[in-house]
Amino acid sequence: MKLLPILAATALTTTPAFAEETRQLDAHEHGVGQLDIAFAGQKIAMSLRAPGADIVGFEYAATRAEDRAAVDAAVAALAGPLDLFMVPDAAGCSVVQASAELESEDDHDDQDHDEHAHDDHAEEAHEDHDEHAHDEHADKASHTEFHAEYVLTCADPSAVTELTFAYFDRFPNAQEVEVQLISDTGATAFEVERDAPTLDLRGMF
Repeated sequence: MKLLPILAATALTTTPAFAEETRQLDAHEHGVGQLDIAFAGQKIAMSLRAPGADIVGFEYAATRAEDRAAVDAAVAALAGPLDLFMVPDAAGCSVVQASAELESEDDHDDQDHDEHAHDDHAEEAHEDHDEHAHDEHADKASHTEFHAEYVLTCADPSAVTELTFAYFDRFPNAQEVEVQLISDTGATAFEVERDAPTLDLRGMF
């Protein structure tokens, strides 16, 4: 269940700018992650997307034992939002829900390839072209992306005056996080960089 859109709708009835940015999560730039945050009452929903290269240092399929271990460790770390995105203790926040996974563009590419496989081989005249296209697809670098979703509850959400991105300490390849935040005051965009890892949220409530 995607709680971020639900809480976002609750916090603000119409947010075209936020919705547009949410739809653009397919943008894949190494070093740059995307964090969407929605405040609604005492709940905070967060959705994080980050390139595989930012999180584990590679984007190929994890087949070796050490690569699989790195992915597992990253997923475990991403499942702890308050260790990565730290809020003031005065807010009294705790994790209600947290999930993290690794997604691959190949999953979608393979599905499209399977759907068209019969048509591709239906005419012998196109076999050479299809084989060449398949080779190009196989040689193309894989793109992976980590996706995490969180729901927090806070005794005093107004005390969330800042967000400290320990995320950069945990993932050395990450350089920037583009933040979209929505509250009852509206939607706002920020850029948080490694050399300035604290987001000032005063005046957002």
